[in-house]
Amino acid sequence: MIPRYSRPEMVAVWSPETRFRIWFEIEAHATTKLAELGVVPVEAAEAIWAKGGAATFDVERIDEIERTTKHDVIAFLTHVAEIVGPEARFLHQGMTSSDVLDTCLAAQLSRASDILLDDIDRLLVAIKKRAKEHKYSITIGRSHGIHAEPTTFGIKLAQAYAEFDRAKARLKAAKAEIATCAISGAIGTFANIDPRVEAYVAEKLGLTVEPISTQVIPRDRHAMFFATLGVIASSIERLATEVRHLQRTEVLEAEEFFSPGQKGSSAMPHKRNPVLSENLTGLARLVRGMVTPALENVALWHERDISHSSVERMIGPDGTVTLDFALNRLVGLIDNLMVYPENMRRNLDLLGGLHNSQRVLLALTQAGLSREDSYAAVQRNAMQVWQARGDRTGMFAALLKADPEVAGKLSAGDIDAMFDDFYHLKHVDALFERVFGPEP
Repeated sequence: MIPRYSRPEMVAVWSPETRFRIWFEIEAHATTKLAELGVVPVEAAEAIWAKGGAATFDVERIDEIERTTKHDVIAFLTHVAEIVGPEARFLHQGMTSSDVLDTCLAAQLSRASDILLDDIDRLLVAIKKRAKEHKYSITIGRSHGIHAEPTTFGIKLAQAYAEFDRAKARLKAAKAEIATCAISGAIGTFANIDPRVEAYVAEKLGLTVEPISTQVIPRDRHAMFFATLGVIASSIERLATEVRHLQRTEVLEAEEFFSPGQKGSSAMPHKRNPVLSENLTGLARLVRGMVTPALENVALWHERDISHSSVERMIGPDGTVTLDFALNRLVGLIDNLMVYPENMRRNLDLLGGLHNSQRVLLALTQAGLSREDSYAAVQRNAMQVWQARGDRTGMFAALLKADPEVAGKLSAGDIDAMFDDFYHLKHVDALFERVFGPEP
């Protein structure tokens, strides 16, 4: 985790102190239930909580022990024994290391999900606000990077809102799928520990019981979780890429906020670069890069190996920390985005009304001309406008009126009526209601 791209709340989820505290809670809750079942003395369970519950675990001491044991869970249990004393011998009764490690990872990913869900909620608020602000800010829509037909900047943002609303639903489902607890012992058969212990620990940690595990929680759950993070990252990149395109000098329909004193280039003082959205593109690539290793973790040897372990120790923190940072950066970008409706209007008019070509095409077919002939008539006039230079204002309509085949089917008034740009916006309200619900 690089501090430059990290936020403290998410980093704290993955700190050694948090991890060891969760490990202790798993072990202590299990011991409490074992005491209730008569497997260990009640006094031992109480002493473990009394001495360890308020303890601060010494990360350096645990690392020191691990240099000898070469086993992190054993190192931790040895350190807890130093704090608790003789009663610590009742810890880890019938459990295996994966019971602790996997259940802890589930708890951490669940907590990380809550932070990410809050991030998405704040992003949705920001997008909705700007979408409604620019509900009718007309702009040219583009396909293949080429002018198509008009839309509004609000509709562009409404599309992003719907996409991140889907992201929220997917992340909720991924959280529910990942938040499982396994306290089933070696090979997952419960041979040396009662299943009721697992249920108790799960309840205490806010998790659900893993229906059936091997010695580990099945990794298809983790694969789906990180795949979901990858899809969210792709949605971030899609919106960031749109901002980057809109900020191009030749377009300049929107741009990132440029604060007083900010510098865009060490060499060229005039530069105002889309650095935030470019950064988001890079961060999205990192998060997506963690998906394939998570998918490859699904296939383990027999009941368990540890080929997944090193992967998860990296992608768990790095994936959630990076996505958390990216979502928050995107919130700020949208909140402060500079939007230029006058430039949108300028760009819309660049091709002299060519964006109305489909309306003319349809009108000709309705007036009795075949679709093939209608298409040819509209296209030959459109290409003259396309190839012209200089001011093309009104050029397309003028050419259509002068074309005998077109004029034989459509009057000058008919043609002029097809160049009302707001024709394209008649269903904006319906689209917004679909996305945001009915207005109060």
